Amino acid sequence: MDAEVALLAQSAGTTLVALMATDAWHRARDGITRLWRRTQPERAETVAAELEAGREDVLVAATAGDQETLDELRRQWQGAVRRLLVARPAAVEELRALLDQLDPAGSAARQITQHATASGQGRVYQAGHDQHIAER
Repeated sequence: MDAEVALLAQSAGTTLVALMATDAWHRARDGITRLWRRTQPERAETVAAELEAGREDVLVAATAGDQETLDELRRQWQGAVRRLLVARPAAVEELRALLDQLDPAGSAARQITQHATASGQGRVYQAGHDQHIAER
């Protein structure tokens, strides 16, 4: 279950941050907030405020092309969702259903960003969504 939870949390964090910059944002925010209200009601208002602040950060970072901030926000939400799922395993199916509703094609979760650096030794390091490193 740990690998399944980690993968679902990763998908949720990526999807959530991707949707923060779209017209689907309100549905995503409302769905995630409802999930927290049902599973950890004491944290729901804090999560709602963090979602709003995160959206503002996403919009600024996307406009500035600040990939580092976007990656950081993805990791932040992946961690929050993972902790929720570990504490409340019954939320796994509800989260899956929510992600299917918000991003039926799974396109937001498949967003990949690549960064490459070449050195004098001819090595190219590439880090994407799954953080693979390749050497040429």
